Amino acid sequence: MSRVTFDQLLEAGSHFGHLKRKWNPAMAPYIFMERNGIHIIDLHKTVAKIDDAAAALKQIAKSGRRVLFVATKKQAKQVVADKATSVGMPYVTERWPGGMLTNFPTIRKAIKKMTTIDKMAKDGTFDQLSKREKLQITRQRAKLEKNLGSIADLNRLPSALLVIDVMKEHIAVAEANRLGIPVFAIVDTNSDPNDIDFVIPANDDATKSIEVILDALCAAINEGAEERKVEKIDSAPASDNEEEAPRRERKAKAVKKLLAKDDEAALNANIASKFVKEED
Repeated sequence: MSRVTFDQLLEAGSHFGHLKRKWNPAMAPYIFMERNGIHIIDLHKTVAKIDDAAAALKQIAKSGRRVLFVATKKQAKQVVADKATSVGMPYVTERWPGGMLTNFPTIRKAIKKMTTIDKMAKDGTFDQLSKREKLQITRQRAKLEKNLGSIADLNRLPSALLVIDVMKEHIAVAEANRLGIPVFAIVDTNSDPNDIDFVIPANDDATKSIEVILDALCAAINEGAEERKVEKIDSAPASDNEEEAPRRERKAKAVKKLLAKDDEAALNANIASKFVKEED
């Protein structure tokens, strides 16, 4: 059974592409027809592509890896922030910081700076600064929070990117391609799908369209995360039993030795008593 239906996508307006004159010929396989100068996307293919992407994202989440959501366009920002937060994934909805993936250590340093400022505020160091210095540091912290706050817990490179509008986020896509990070993306008729590993042909301008697709993908991520939790719980007792078995075996051997010693002591006592009786 598909994660999203044809009718759901149709109702959300996912079938509306861009003007015919703005199209990218590489999107031809995903275009159903042209009406009033606008390309109409084949939603049957969209449904199939969503299922493929969802299956792959589920496996990523099941293995405990992270997916970075990227959407800086106005229509998608809030939806992406909400959906990414609901599945505990990092996201970028402000300006994409150039080199975020290809120069990841520098980004980590900026995040550490944010953490250092927080520590200063807690341990009292902040109070010893002048009013001007406090203002500068507070502004710096606010700027870092705005741009990097949503990826503060991203300690290593993400295992995949989920992008809304590959034309707007072309720098993010280029960086991911350079590092071999798989890219999942909603691709409209004016975009090039060749650099995308998991193409989801759909309207990337309508908030409702983005929301319907993200709902299906986030449900898959949630399933993967839940299955990972269940597997951890199931494997914990097994590992305990594996450790317990040798422990029990050692304990049994020790008891046998003690019993053997007791038997030997009893035997010696019997022999000694016999000798005493014979001497008497």
